[in-house]
Amino acid sequence: MHCNHRTGSLRIVPTPGTRKAPFVATALLAVTAVLAGCERGSSDDPADTATGRSGCPAVQDAAEAAVSRAERTDIPWDGPTSGPPAVSGRTIVYVAQTMTNPGVAGAANGVREAARVIGWNVRVIDGGGTPAGIQSALGQAVALRPSGIVIGGFDPNSTSQQVAQASAAGIPLIGWHAVASPGPSRQPPLFTNVTTEVDEVARISAQWVIARSNGNAGVVVFTDASIPFAKNKSELIRKELATCSGVRLLAYENIPIPDASTRTPREISALLSRFGDDWTYSVAINDLYFADAAAAFRAAGKEGSGPPFNIGAGDGDPSAFQRVNSERYQAATVPEPLSLQGWQIIDEFNRAFSGRPASGYVAPVHISTAGNSEGVTTWNPSGYREAYREIWRR
Repeated sequence: MHCNHRTGSLRIVPTPGTRKAPFVATALLAVTAVLAGCERGSSDDPADTATGRSGCPAVQDAAEAAVSRAERTDIPWDGPTSGPPAVSGRTIVYVAQTMTNPGVAGAANGVREAARVIGWNVRVIDGGGTPAGIQSALGQAVALRPSGIVIGGFDPNSTSQQVAQASAAGIPLIGWHAVASPGPSRQPPLFTNVTTEVDEVARISAQWVIARSNGNAGVVVFTDASIPFAKNKSELIRKELATCSGVRLLAYENIPIPDASTRTPREISALLSRFGDDWTYSVAINDLYFADAAAAFRAAGKEGSGPPFNIGAGDGDPSAFQRVNSERYQAATVPEPLSLQGWQIIDEFNRAFSGRPASGYVAPVHISTAGNSEGVTTWNPSGYREAYREIWRR
C-alpha cells in the first residue's frame, strides 16, 4: 500500500511476482484519507472518496431510477395557475453578478421577455463579477428608486449596505440563485429566491455519474467557492458521490467564475497530466467550465464524446446544449429553466406589489443529453407562458 502525501490518496500496489488465483474472490479495503480543505482559488486535492473497483450495486440501482425520471421530457406545467392580475407602470432593475455567466444572462432575458408581456420596464446593470463592481451596480440600482430589484446570481450578504438601503427605501428584492434555498428569505431580506432545489440538482448530477459509470469512476468537481450558493452545491455533489464506494474524487477545483476563461484551460491540462486515464468523469457547478475546457481537452487528444464524461449542474444555457447535442466535451447538463424563471421573477414581483405572498413554486430538476434534447438549446416545462398570461390576463 502506497500513500501519496501530496494528494492524500492511498493506492494499493501489488507485490512484484504475485499472481491472482483463478476463481478466488479478492477483497479490497475501502480507505478514506481526509484532508483539510483549502479555498485559495486553486486546486483542493481531497482524498479519494473511496478506493477499490467494486462499484455500489444498491446505490447504482437507486441512481439509475432517479436519472430515468429526471430525463423525462413530458413534464407538464405544475406551477401557479392563479394570482393577482397585472399591476401597471412598474420598473424593474436586474443587477447581474456578471452577464458573462450564461445562467445570469439567461434569467435576465427571461425577465425582459415577461416584462414586455406584462407591460413593465426593465434595466440591467452588470456587476462585472467583482465584489466592488457588484456593490456599485446594486448601489446604482437603489439610487434609481425602481419598483423592484433582482439580485442576479450573487450573495446579498456581500452587498449588505446596499441591501439595507433598498429595504429602507421600501424596494422589494427578489433573488435569482442568491441564497441556497428557494422561497422567501428573512436574512438577507428577499421577497423570494427563484431557483431549483440546489440539493436536488447536486444529487441528480452525482447520480448521473454513478449510474452512467456503473458505479466506477474517477471524478473531478469544479466549483466557485467565492459564491456560497455554488460552494454549497459542490459540497452536496461531493457528499452524494461519496455514497458510492466505487467512485473516487480525484480533485476539487476551485476556479472563480469570472476567472474561468483564463484559469480553466491551465487547470485542465494540469489535471490530465496528473491523473491521465484515471479521470473519467467531471461535475461542474456551472456549464461554462466545459466551454473553457474544450481547447485543453482537444490539445491533449481527448475525443469530444469522452472520457472524461462531463456534466454541468447548471445552468443549461444554449451553448451548453450545443456542446451536449454535438458531443463536444460535455455529455449532459442539469439545466435551469432560465426563461421560465425570468417569467416567475416578474410574477413574484406582481404578487409583492399586490400585497400577496410568494407563489412557492420550484421548478423540477431535469437532465438533458444528446439522446433526449431533440436538438433544442433550452429546457423549460411546457405551458408556463400561457399560465402566467392567464394569471395576469395579458
